[in-house]
Amino acid sequence: MALDDLIFYVFMVIGLIYFVHFGLYTVGANLYDIKQYRRLRRVPKRFRTKRPLVSVLIPAHNEEKGIVRCLDSVRKNTYRKIEIIVINDASKDKTSDLVADYICRYPRMSISLINLRKNLGKAGALNRALRRQASGNLIMTLDADSVLHRRAIKRSVDYFEDENIVGVAANVRMMDDWSVLGLLQKFEHMIGYRSKKLYSLTNSEFIIGGVGSTYRKEIMKEVKFYDTDTSTEDIGLSLKIAALGNREHRLVYGSDVVAMTEGVQSFRALLHQRYRWKMGMIQNLLKHRQLFANNDESYTWSLTMYRIPMAFLGEILMMLEPLMFAYTIYLVIAFNAVGIVMGAYMIITMYVLWNLWPDEHTPLKRKLLLSLYTPVIYFIFYIMSFVQIVSIYRCLFNVKQITNRSSGGGKWVSPERTGQQVTQFN
Repeated sequence: MALDDLIFYVFMVIGLIYFVHFGLYTVGANLYDIKQYRRLRRVPKRFRTKRPLVSVLIPAHNEEKGIVRCLDSVRKNTYRKIEIIVINDASKDKTSDLVADYICRYPRMSISLINLRKNLGKAGALNRALRRQASGNLIMTLDADSVLHRRAIKRSVDYFEDENIVGVAANVRMMDDWSVLGLLQKFEHMIGYRSKKLYSLTNSEFIIGGVGSTYRKEIMKEVKFYDTDTSTEDIGLSLKIAALGNREHRLVYGSDVVAMTEGVQSFRALLHQRYRWKMGMIQNLLKHRQLFANNDESYTWSLTMYRIPMAFLGEILMMLEPLMFAYTIYLVIAFNAVGIVMGAYMIITMYVLWNLWPDEHTPLKRKLLLSLYTPVIYFIFYIMSFVQIVSIYRCLFNVKQITNRSSGGGKWVSPERTGQQVTQFN
């Protein structure tokens, strides 16, 4: 077989894989929406059992610009049976003073502050609170640069009426930022989180992010809380729980559990963030590689035969993207095959619109505004493709960090914050 033929067939196979994925995400999201509508109609007005105490943990390192905004969003939540624990992880700014002042201003709220002298990292900071202070039956973690919808905690608690559900992922939105990077992250999150509806529907979810995630404390205790040997403690925790057997320990996505967070403010910060996320994903997938194609009856087929293998395959396909891009340019130049580019442009643009318009948390005026940006989103997405490709190759160049994970959960450095007020929240 000639090299050109081989590249052509690889190109077609990769295109088919992505096409099938787009279709599955679209159909799965719509079926989830129908199921969610029925679930919300069945949710009783009162919890069938005693309302659980929720411990809201907020790790913070140099978060003076956003910590008060974050605390306000938790305090104003409709669910009142909560305790708030801020873990100040050796901040050098006014984070500790602002939290202490907040506690004095709202003495009736159960708010406590843990000041750590040594920077333990996010995982270490959370573990300190979990082992020594958090007393809730449910644990919600919240990044200090994020805010909760006023009904987010109550909606998250409602999911735990199902005894098999042990973790709930929040629907994380990006705060308004109309720069190129801001639009990139806004659309990326919107599309990415809509795809989680398929994973929840098929019981194949294994990624519960750090913003607004909620767990049963007993399951966190069973897996010994957060690991400190990888770059992404949140993925590490949820994957550990899935490894217990996801048929009886279900991780689900709560599309109505809404939170908002700030995007990174610079291209350099985006490169750093995505490298950390990529490194953490690979570290945790290899750490739990026994899940790959595991036919044990405690796991769903959708997790071990589809979701986990596709996570590995996705990284391989990412490494091949430069080759595919170069081959596309070759086809366009050599055979004047402009239709390939135009076809890809139309498919991605329609897919973006298909994710935008069914979104239940974006008002009509906002959908109209965001629709005006969709014609250029295809080209902006190339920025993220570049960032992801750089990240995966950086991971390969730092393969020792993947296998020797001792430095994964060390010190953390918070990115630049704006502290902006949230003007759009549905």
